[in-house]
Amino acid sequence: MSLQDKLDAFKADFKAGKPPYNAPPEIHPIMERATAELIASGQAGRAIKAGERAPAFVLRDQDNNEVSSAALLQQGPLVVTFYRGVWCPYCNLELQALNEALPQIEALGARVVAISPQTAVNSRKSVRTGQLGFPVLSDVGNETAAAFGLRFALPDYLVDLYKALKNDLPAFNGDPSWTLPMPARYVIGTDGIVLYSEVNPDYTQRPDPSEMLPVLQRAAATA
Repeated sequence: MSLQDKLDAFKADFKAGKPPYNAPPEIHPIMERATAELIASGQAGRAIKAGERAPAFVLRDQDNNEVSSAALLQQGPLVVTFYRGVWCPYCNLELQALNEALPQIEALGARVVAISPQTAVNSRKSVRTGQLGFPVLSDVGNETAAAFGLRFALPDYLVDLYKALKNDLPAFNGDPSWTLPMPARYVIGTDGIVLYSEVNPDYTQRPDPSEMLPVLQRAAATA
């Protein structure tokens, strides 16, 4: 089953109000309105894309170790995935899919890092519950996401809904701004140029990890 098949199955159960989420039906039009507005804004088209230089970053992983994109790129291509946080089931399904593809990715000489605005304690939870073989980096204030063109502010009505659902992003992120990154995945070549990019303002849509393997294969062939 592809990653998108798994996401679609979860979405169907979530909208049907099935346990354990038991989501009330009135929340779905609100969430869908916010997604439609983000799509209409055109922000995804303005984010960093293939052929452009990736912004360099230095972030802390789940164990508070400093991780530098420049240092990683000295070892080979880098796969970077931006996700919303451990509270997002769609994001967790994506991380699981990347973790399953990790042996193939590493066999092609590449590394993987995940970036979210959440605090280190929540990143540790992501790594522990997903048994992830790659680091989860804390992007405080979504500053790195902003450099990639991914950061956006939640509309007030969505903030109100999140508060009603006890989805306290300021607590998850240690940041009062109520901002998130659009989900995105990049492959960055050793020269810092983006070889592959997938940015989707609809957080329920994620590319399968298999889609970037040909890019990594080409990068390995020319290394």
